[in-house]
Parts: sequence; structure tokens; C-alpha cells
Amino acid sequence: MTDLVIGNVHPWGGQPVDLVIEDGVVAKVSEVSATGPADHATTARTYLDGGGRLILPALSDVHLHLDSSCLGLPVRPYTGGPGRWGRIMNDREHWRSAERTVTERASFTLAVAVANGATRIRTHAQVDADSGLDKLEGVLAARERYAEVADVQIVAFPQVGILREPGVVDLLDAALRAGADLIGGIDPCEIDRDPVRHLDAVFLLAERHQVDVDIHLHEAGELGLFTLSLILERVEALGMQGRVTISHARCLASRLPGVARGGRHPGVWRVCTSDTPPGGAGVE
Repeated sequence: MTDLVIGNVHPWGGQPVDLVIEDGVVAKVSEVSATGPADHATTARTYLDGGGRLILPALSDVHLHLDSSCLGLPVRPYTGGPGRWGRIMNDREHWRSAERTVTERASFTLAVAVANGATRIRTHAQVDADSGLDKLEGVLAARERYAEVADVQIVAFPQVGILREPGVVDLLDAALRAGADLIGGIDPCEIDRDPVRHLDAVFLLAERHQVDVDIHLHEAGELGLFTLSLILERVEALGMQGRVTISHARCLASRLPGVARGGRHPGVWRVCTSDTPPGGAGVE
């Protein structure tokens, strides 16, 4: 007996069909029966009438920060310094005094995402000398709570840098052993002021744990393109095509000739344009 039939729906806005679901998977797509749901009354445990509505796959949110979410909390005045670093430090100063724990805040935000149709989530969890693995553990608990309704990837994310404080590389290593799915990085030039050591640490951990990489790259202009070229060198050297995501990638909006026409930065052009071969690096 079929588990479920969702009748009279329009996948991607196309013709009306009935979807036959078996073991949680769409097993068959059939034309809408002329006689309506009675055809399925004896073959399906459950019949849902879609009423001619649009039906789409579940949504994906591939860039969340569940550990830093303040969704649903009372509004507080901003007391941090200017710019991105000021916001990072403001979060670091106040996360312990939030009205809810990291687990509660992450769970609430994840529940809102799922309620709005996103069941595939990639979230970053901050790992640093201040919070250790506490934020990661809060996000891991939220993932476990909603494991039956959402697939959640967690990035061990060094938001305050990798080299500025001692012990962060070891903490990232521990985070990957504790259940994080990817290793992150952030602005190797602007924050750590040592892009080679920063990226070497990221890709060493990726290779050691056989995980993918997700790097926040806010650096703009020539500086960002320089960092991007260092990332791509490591992607090629380690054969990690298709396994590295560059989030933000502001340098690609720089209007520099190498990005616009493929002249001064041919490596960036090769990876980041529509001419990218299958398996190229990903850019958000």
C-alpha cells in the first residue's frame, strides 16, 4: 500500500499531477485522475488534496548564524564599535547575557526557518578563545532537536580569526571531532594579517578531517582578489574542486578588469564565471 498521495498539485507551476510518496520519497508522478481522490482511497494510507496549489522542493538556507541569532528577543540598543569588527566584538561581549541560551536561540531560529519551508540549512558556529566550544554545542543541540525535519550542516567558524589568540587551531580541531561538518575561515588578511598561515591552517584541518571548507571573504578590491587567489591555489593543489564555498566574496563586485574581462586575474575569472567547469569552487 502506498504511504501517501498528494493529489492535484502543480510542480514548478506545470500541469496538475498526483505525487505518490513511498518511504518518504516521490516514487511516481501521475496525471490527475478524472475521477478524483476516490482512485487512491484504497491504495494510499493517506490522501492529501492539494487543491491545485503550486508544489516545490523544500527551500535551503545555506548561510545562517544560529549561535548569534537574536530572533524573538527583546530589542537592545547597539553598544559596539563601528564596522564589522565592532559588531563581532559586540556579539562577543553580550552573548552570555542574552535572554536565552545559545541552544534556545538556535532552536527558535531553526524552527522559524523550518516553518517557512527551509529544511536544508548550513549554519556557522563561532569557535574562539572566549567561547571555546560552547556555541558549537548549543547549535549541535538545536540540530539534534530538529533532526527529523531538517538537515543541518555546521561550520566550525573562527569569527575572531585563527591566529590572533592562542589555541584556536586546537579548538577548531576539537570542534570537527565534536560534530562540526565543515571548517571555516574569515578575512585572512584583514583579521589575522597573515593569509598564508590562516589558509594553511584551514586547509590542513580540512584535509585532516576530510571535510569541506566555507570561508567568509569580506575583503574587497585587489586585497580580496589576492586572498581569493591564495584560496584557489589550495583548492587546486588539494583537488578540492566543488568542496570550497566562498561566502560574501565582495571582491567580485569590485569592477576590476580581471573580474570583468578575465585579464589581470585569470585564475579568478576561470573559477568564478559561467565558464566554470563542473566541480568548480562555489561562490555565494
